[in-house]
Amino acid sequence: MNGLPGMRGAASYWALRAVAATVLLGAAASCSSGTAGGTASPASATASATPIPAGPVTAEISQFRDNYSKQIIEIQLTNTTGHALTVLGAELTSPLFAAPIIWSAHTGGIELPPGQPKSLPAPLPGPDCGSPAGPGATSGAAGDARVSLRLATPGGAVPVPAVTPATDPFGVLARNNSELCLAREASAVATIALDPELEVAADGRTAVVRLLLQPRAAGAGAGEMVIDRIEETTLLAEAGQTPWPRSVTVRAGGTPAQVRLGIRPSRCDPHAVAEDKVGTLLPLQVRVAGREGILKIDAGSQLRARIYDFVTKACGRQ
Repeated sequence: MNGLPGMRGAASYWALRAVAATVLLGAAASCSSGTAGGTASPASATASATPIPAGPVTAEISQFRDNYSKQIIEIQLTNTTGHALTVLGAELTSPLFAAPIIWSAHTGGIELPPGQPKSLPAPLPGPDCGSPAGPGATSGAAGDARVSLRLATPGGAVPVPAVTPATDPFGVLARNNSELCLAREASAVATIALDPELEVAADGRTAVVRLLLQPRAAGAGAGEMVIDRIEETTLLAEAGQTPWPRSVTVRAGGTPAQVRLGIRPSRCDPHAVAEDKVGTLLPLQVRVAGREGILKIDAGSQLRARIYDFVTKACGRQ
């Protein structure tokens, strides 16, 4: 029955009818509150300040650490009824993003057992950079986020639409909006990357990574960016002999440059490499086009593997 468990007897029948009625009432109330609806499409929900009544499913936004560099968030759903439900589609809308954040279901959807949260990974679309969302923004500042769902109904009927508010207790949407908008402004000034090669010292205890700065051609609206400082990561620390530079100015139309960064392992416990999620994302504190914040530069697969090898061997020499 489309992911819903079989039930017997008149009582079970009416219990399932009650679940379906709850979903339908939630959807109808959402429509009467200014939400476009009445179809089976989860895209029917649009963000507004109108409150939405609680439905059979609650939603919360989170993000796994290993998805930080991939711009993937988690739509965490919890079934508040006493019976299993099946989610066939989910869309998260927020004024911080220019398009819906969509989780695409595999054939048959995903079952939500009662009271057991399930996390649905969803890639982020382009940000709406006209919306205010600073690094310290909270879920309230992030705007009215909500999730539109398609839920399987008893008896295999047409999927029922439902809408539920999405809480964002850790400010995931605001943080990603801020980072993506900052990255957009920075990329208009220069391309920033890490060289895939790693220079390891003869004693194997330190190494050098190269930050490559390739300014864009000068043109209308060409600007500049200031890298105030380069921060350490959970895996890499500044090698003492050569302090990392500060206040590096990059201007569109300028000449390419590279910044040499001496590194050493920041930790050598047995789980340093095995459990690493963000240790090869190099954080730059930057200012550009009236924005400021952290710009994270991904090492890429080749350099990441070389850094892991370097940290493992350098720690073994201590």
